[in-house]
Amino acid sequence: MKGFKNRDYNWLYFNERVLQEAEDPTVPLLERLKFLAIFSSNLDEFFKVRVSQMRQVKDIDKELRKKLALKGSKQLQKILEKIQFQQERFGNTIEATLLELKKVGIKLKNETELSEEQIYFVKQFFEGELKDEIEILPANPEELKDGGLYLVVERPERLALLPIPIKSLGRFLVLPSKQHDVIFMDDVLRLCLPLIFPGEFIERAYSVKLSRDAELYLDDDYTDAALVEKIHNSLDKRKSGQPTRFLHDRNTPPKIIQELSAQLELGEADLVKGGRYHNISDFFGFPQPKSTDGLLYPELPPLDHPNLPLDESLFAHLLGRDELIHFPYQRFDHLEALIRQASIDPEVESIKMTLYRIAKSSALTDALLQAIATGKKVVLFVEAQARFDEENNIRWGKRFAEAGAEVIFSVPQIKVHSKIALVTRIVQGQIQRLGYIGTGNFNAKTARLYCDHGLFTSHEGITKDLEQVFLLLQKKLLFPKVKHLLVSPYSTRFRLLELIRFEADEAEAGRPSGITLKMNSLEDSVMIEALQKAAEKGVPVRLLIRGFSCLKQKKKSELLPGEQPIVVTSIIDRFLEHGRIYHFQHAGKDKVFMGSADFMTRNLDRRIEVLTPIYQAVIKNELLDILDIQIQDNVKARILDREDSNDYYRSSKGTAIRSQLEIYEYLKTKSSE
Repeated sequence: MKGFKNRDYNWLYFNERVLQEAEDPTVPLLERLKFLAIFSSNLDEFFKVRVSQMRQVKDIDKELRKKLALKGSKQLQKILEKIQFQQERFGNTIEATLLELKKVGIKLKNETELSEEQIYFVKQFFEGELKDEIEILPANPEELKDGGLYLVVERPERLALLPIPIKSLGRFLVLPSKQHDVIFMDDVLRLCLPLIFPGEFIERAYSVKLSRDAELYLDDDYTDAALVEKIHNSLDKRKSGQPTRFLHDRNTPPKIIQELSAQLELGEADLVKGGRYHNISDFFGFPQPKSTDGLLYPELPPLDHPNLPLDESLFAHLLGRDELIHFPYQRFDHLEALIRQASIDPEVESIKMTLYRIAKSSALTDALLQAIATGKKVVLFVEAQARFDEENNIRWGKRFAEAGAEVIFSVPQIKVHSKIALVTRIVQGQIQRLGYIGTGNFNAKTARLYCDHGLFTSHEGITKDLEQVFLLLQKKLLFPKVKHLLVSPYSTRFRLLELIRFEADEAEAGRPSGITLKMNSLEDSVMIEALQKAAEKGVPVRLLIRGFSCLKQKKKSELLPGEQPIVVTSIIDRFLEHGRIYHFQHAGKDKVFMGSADFMTRNLDRRIEVLTPIYQAVIKNELLDILDIQIQDNVKARILDREDSNDYYRSSKGTAIRSQLEIYEYLKTKSSE
């Protein structure tokens, strides 16, 4: 799009901010390993989904390709060049981090650095545990599984592939030592090559990894259903799991690369030189030393919510009032308690929820099964198209259905991304509804890692609107009649544009105005243009965007008289920023919304999303306080400018404000009041 940044290229600058954390000497060493793991995991998914799509654009009929926003080859080449540059920086960061760990007694050794005692230990491990896991495969690319790690072994007559048995034995082996010595499972195999290939002279073994296409998620990017179908049809002869990236040890002999890449039908751009080790995302499971003092962030135990009882009735407490909860700062148990209490409350008639990413097991899923067992009407909308979680979601959906729940799976062309729940009670013949609307999934594991917000509400208008959304999902309505909620793809875009234009009109009339928006990604061109027009009329526009942004700010020389430059920052810290909060000054009335929708075309036009207004003054001020703390962050915030500099935002004020720690202390103080 002319005048906008490319989303895929800009996404690389988001991942660069993750890499900055791994490079930051103020970040504890073992936390730096985690950021290296996140960078690696992010890039793997980017190749599986986004690069996969760009590659396949080249195979689409020329007339269809003209209708697409993406231009396959040139853009892909630019992106791959940037990735190669980042890969080199990534490799240097790994080396520097491991060197720093060595200084504090944590050594990641290779097979040539072991003591006699350690060599004996590894060989005993091979005989006792590893030997039965060994599989020798021919060097046939068809054997290479997506994301799997292999050693390509130079045998005298032919090559062989050795899968590294990570699933059964893990990626690392702790060695006997006075300090903390660790070895990659890759190097355990290298050391034991003479035992695997007895009587053969083995020169070297080189690490390789192949990434294959994920499913083509065109529905996320194109509105025209007929066009999407034509694109899929034009690719129907494509083999599923087409190779997209072949990552190899940079020291692998060219003849080996040529042989394998020819069989995989890969071009030069698909070959990526890496280090000796791949799948650095395995650093998530790096063995911890006995003492981690100073090597990890200090614990921030989740706080009890000051107003939400775990053992008393939430229904009694929440009648006539709303409460906000903030993860990971506060306990997820409070949300689980709602479903647990509902499952045994004799006055509860029904429980309805949308489930986007379901945990493999949790107290929440147990409570839902209990509710079904006690005769409650349980209605669950399970998103079967949640990327990379499809299998687990479908498995849980079937289990709930077999237990007796009404389970609705998603349909083609639309995803349900909203995070909503509704509990309905019948008390003395009167209907009582209690709703929950969040920015994050109903998942206890991610609630310890993601910064999200949730609203518990008994507001009659909002809960009636929630009932309308669920009736829509149950296919009992064609269009939800809502008065309070913003529901995509029905009203969100229109209402947000109204709010933006109102601020522009206020500024043009010389009255105070202001827009502050926090989201994951900013991509939709119509929304971006509306924000730019508001800024041109003098509206102060302040954006917090964790991921990519397609907004291309003006140069100073291009600003109109009275125009406010749009300021955008991004916070990357120990927790993943995931909340969406939208604040419009609205002539002093402070219109505030939160929920699941980003300013992306798919969230506004092709997904079921829900944004809720925040009405009660106390919790509205609480959410605005949290937003203000993040705006003031001058430690972990980066500037998203025209040049994509990723420079750290530094305030002229002397006080250092690291927003995630400040928010924890803010909520801790409220808990003790």
